[in-house]
Amino acid sequence: MDDSRVFKMAFAGVYPHYVAKVEKKGRTKAELHAVIEWLTGYDERALQQVIEKKVNFESFFAQAPRLNPNVSKITGVICGYRVEEIEDPLMQKIRYLDKLVDELAKGKALDKILRK
Repeated sequence: MDDSRVFKMAFAGVYPHYVAKVEKKGRTKAELHAVIEWLTGYDERALQQVIEKKVNFESFFAQAPRLNPNVSKITGVICGYRVEEIEDPLMQKIRYLDKLVDELAKGKALDKILRK
């Protein structure tokens, strides 16, 4: 898929898949929200607004209150790519989110996911 198509996808369109993925593995929506807040700074209210407004991924990250300063600690492979080696900054942020959701779904402890 062309990167620009991913950037224009609505976060709200992908969000239910994140919820389903983590809940299917016994994790909660609250844990998912904690992961999203850690990465982006979006609190519950702001996240709900992003979903309601159908903000695309490009705007989702551009308008994020703050990207966590510890994102460089997110490493590993997601969708066949090492997240730390992705050159496009926006695609890297999207893959950081994918990686965190994947770690949550795989049962990793929340403290480890949040790089504490």
